[in-house]
Amino acid sequence: MSDTDDSQDEVFAEQLLIETIENQLAAGEPAATQATLNKLTLVGYERDEALQLMARVLAFEINNILETQQPFNLQRYESALRALPDLPE
Repeated sequence: MSDTDDSQDEVFAEQLLIETIENQLAAGEPAATQATLNKLTLVGYERDEALQLMARVLAFEINNILETQQPFNLQRYESALRALPDLPE
């Protein structure tokens, strides 16, 4: 795979993660998603920047699922969202 393919895959993955965040916002579930977006925009982040940060948290949670073979952990996900702009380790 070339660097261009990797770059396109990363862009595609980020778009899917952001779309998932948008779906969470539209559904109002989990509530921490909207609260986090509100907080980040209040402290000066543009909406797009906030969505990118939130997508990184979702990616972290998905990676955790894949590594540990455990189900989605809503509490951990919401805690990580609330901790933004600090990203999970």
